[in-house]
This record gives sequence, C-alpha cells and structure tokens, in this order.
Amino acid sequence: MSEIQIPAHTLSIVIPMYNEADNVEPMITRVHEGLAGYAHPWELILVDDGSSDATPAELRRVGAKFGPHVRTVELMRNFRQTAAMQAGIDAARGSVIVTLDGDLQNDPADIPRMVGRLLNEDLDMVAGWRKNRKDGLFLRKIPSRIANRLIARITGVTLNDYGCSLKAFRADVLKHVRLYGEMHRFIPAWLATVTTPRRIAEEVVNHHARIHGESKYGISRTFRVILDLISVYFFMRFRARPGHFFGGAGLILGGIGSLILTYMAFLKFVGHENIGTRPLLMVGFFSIIMAVQFILSGILGETLARIYFESGAGKLYQVRNPDNLTADEAWHKG
Repeated sequence: MSEIQIPAHTLSIVIPMYNEADNVEPMITRVHEGLAGYAHPWELILVDDGSSDATPAELRRVGAKFGPHVRTVELMRNFRQTAAMQAGIDAARGSVIVTLDGDLQNDPADIPRMVGRLLNEDLDMVAGWRKNRKDGLFLRKIPSRIANRLIARITGVTLNDYGCSLKAFRADVLKHVRLYGEMHRFIPAWLATVTTPRRIAEEVVNHHARIHGESKYGISRTFRVILDLISVYFFMRFRARPGHFFGGAGLILGGIGSLILTYMAFLKFVGHENIGTRPLLMVGFFSIIMAVQFILSGILGETLARIYFESGAGKLYQVRNPDNLTADEAWHKG
C-alpha cells in the first residue's frame, strides 16, 4: 500500500453478504491485503443477510482465523441489502465507516485513498465512481446511467455512480441517517438532508468482474427503487412540512371538485336542470372526498411511519447473538 498521510481515526469496514460462501475467504483476504500496513485501528464487520448456503459458517471459520477484529453480524433471515447495510452501520464503532459489496467487484485497496481524501479534505462522504465498470452493457451499465441521471435530477445531488457500494463516511454524520427499502443507493441524497452537498465528493475506484456466484440484488429491484426515489424526493423537500406536499395535492383536487360542484349548483338553481344523473356531479363529489383523504390520511400515515422508525421503536432487521464489544476491544492495529 502506498504511503498516504491520514489523520488519526478508527475505521469500520461494513460488508453485507448474501449467499456468498465462495467469496468469504477471498474477500476477507483482499481486505487485509488492501489495508496491509494501515497505521490506524480498524475492524471488519461482515453482515450475513440470512444466507441459505454456507456463508454463515464460512464467516465464522475465516473470521476466527484472522482475529477478533473480523466481526460477524448474522441476521435471522434475509432482510435484503439495505437492512443488512444498516445493521452493519449500527454495529460499527469507528469514527470513519466504509461500505462495500462482498462480491469482490469492489477493490479494498481503494479504501486508504478514499479515507485519506475524506479526512484530509474535511468531507462527510466520498463515493466511489466505477468509471471503468466491468458489467454487462444492457442489463447493468445503461440502466445504471439512466438511474444516476434521474436520481441526480430529482435529489439535486450530482454523482456519476449512485450504485457503487464502496463509500467512505464520517460516522457521526452517517449515523444520523436511517435506511429503509432500497435506500442504500440513495445514501448521498439522504446525507444531504443532514449536511451540505459541498461536503460530498466522488473518487474513481477500481471495479472487477464477478468471479464466484451471481448477483443476489438484481435488476428486479428497479420498481422498488422508483418507489423509494419518490420517498426520497418527499423527505428531502417536505420532511419538516409534509402538509405542504399532501395539502398541495388536496387543495388542487379540492379546487377542481369545488369548481365542478359550483357549476352543478348553477345548473340546478339557476338553470333549473336535473343534475342527479350527470357523471360530472360524481366527479366533483369524489374530488372533494379525495382532497380530504390526501390532507388527513396522507399526513397522518407518513408522519406516524417516520416517527415510528426514527424513535428506534422498530428495526428492519434482527441480529442473532450480537457480540456486544466495548469501544476498545477487537481492533486491528498496524
């Protein structure tokens, strides 16, 4: 590893894994190679996302071989990638947190350079940019480019590669963000709700073709991502004032309904026409009902859901046998 001057810190590396038994030992080995000679304490947190193969056993076996700084967080079932990443972030004790995938496509050798830039340039996040991506053109690259532009346009946080899991964060900033659904790809946007986008940067990183297994979080997530993008837009623009979002839609529908019903009343009382069988009467009536539902049900439902999760009353995952380490235990020290 080339010598990089990095201010004092502790580092937590978080890797979610799901049915990646063949990649466990190569992944852990690559992390140790990438951080060989690293001058600061670090730990490796591997999250088993309810794997149905030998991944949990491999994590325990290989982790025991390398030492206590290799920690395993074993989820009780498959909660999906975002929840697995959140579980790892919650378990992290370092002042800097780095996330990456467990499929060996991200290169751990990039970690020191990203952490160095994060701390030396006083940033809150450095996102990886897979400039020379080793994936299929039509199923991966083109959809990814479209998604990156769409996300940047809607959230206002411009990055070339939202989908790269290799990212470095200041822990005290990242832990203000809670992840739900498929929100792990929107972390830069969520981070912009607690810090300025000027403190978010991008770094070109290496990317390798997958050697073992196949992607477990594939293109089928596209529809969930679209729905989550709508949620991101809502909370970035209206998190502190949800009534403006739902109330705006309700006022539009209420205005349309009021105009229709006023017109119907004019026909009834001035024109003396029979309006009881006119479809327009039903349109006006139901527009008013929908307006009320938008204003009341929307605000109530969204606000209660956010309060529930942010209060810590509910988690999106459950951990089997947590290790409960203290702040000073089980660090790898160069």
